[in-house]
Amino acid sequence: MSLSPVLMPHAVCWAASPKLVWTMVVTNAITFVSYLSICCTLLYLARRTGRVIARDWAYFTVGFALFIVACGSTHLLEVITTWVPIFWVDAWTNIVTAALSAYVAMQLIRRITVIAFSINDYADRLANAENEKRQMHESLLASQKLEDWSRMSAVVAHEIANPLEAIHNLLFLIRTQDGVSPEIVNLATAADEEASRVLTISKSTLSFFRQSNEPEEVDLLAAAESVRTVLETMLERQGVSLRVEGAGNPVVEALSGETRQVLLNLVRNAIEASSPNGEVMVRLTRHAREVEIVVSDQGTGMAPEVLAELFQFGKSTKGEHGNGMGLWTVKHILDRHHASIEVQSVPGAGTTFTITWPVHFAPHLEPALATRA
Repeated sequence: MSLSPVLMPHAVCWAASPKLVWTMVVTNAITFVSYLSICCTLLYLARRTGRVIARDWAYFTVGFALFIVACGSTHLLEVITTWVPIFWVDAWTNIVTAALSAYVAMQLIRRITVIAFSINDYADRLANAENEKRQMHESLLASQKLEDWSRMSAVVAHEIANPLEAIHNLLFLIRTQDGVSPEIVNLATAADEEASRVLTISKSTLSFFRQSNEPEEVDLLAAAESVRTVLETMLERQGVSLRVEGAGNPVVEALSGETRQVLLNLVRNAIEASSPNGEVMVRLTRHAREVEIVVSDQGTGMAPEVLAELFQFGKSTKGEHGNGMGLWTVKHILDRHHASIEVQSVPGAGTTFTITWPVHFAPHLEPALATRA
């Protein structure tokens, strides 16, 4: 069957149904305008994101936009050819659309793996958004607690020091009074030693934020023995023995007072976790470039969920009896000295803290932390 040399517009074929003519014209016109707006939006997107997305992705976006507008053009030609039979223009429009369609299809197939990964990654990020929000809120609260504690520590340290100095002076006057019996002198001397111990503990615990930035040589064995003196009353009350062992020369470059702060917190926690007649061990071993400090007890141990939050600010292993400052302080000091700490704990079988403390103060090293149940 041969075609007529004179082509007829679509309206001639649809003349028997004017409603059909206008239905086709209006729907095709709306489709063209929609495709054109999508194309303009994609081109605008490619222009605004050109500095943050890869160039080949920008080309893909532009190609997809041209494909969209080519599809829209075929619908525009449907409107025109309703009255004007320019079907060869319509044919060439379909040819261009087919070429752009093939280009977009091939590019989409090439990128399908990346697109799938990106969608899944975005879904995972969206699912974790609530957890990240909760963690940010907890971090903010911890920062606020830390700021409050910093202000409070300075005030408390100052307020404790003043009355203790007065007590020192009064006890000195009591001891040096004429006619005071030796028993009173001994009691005053003992009271003066206890007052000195309280002052030492308060400074050790509360003056963390006012440490010197100049490292000096510190004998860790001597620091451990001084901790024994400070905690002697607690050891007697708990019925726990403290054994300190040293191998080699455990001397390190450290910030003054902070080595003792670490040992004081770890040994005190070990004593509190121990049962009567138990033993707390502090073992110091000098190696070539570091000193290994092991503080172990035979106490109650810790559950894995407690280990996970062990060094977080405000998280305590003692329930209502703790403030969550001790181990956080330990971790903060170790980070300043670029030392690492490892924790091994089994519920009912005790806990062991192992610290690797560099002999030389080396700011370029990164601290490390590990916990194992």
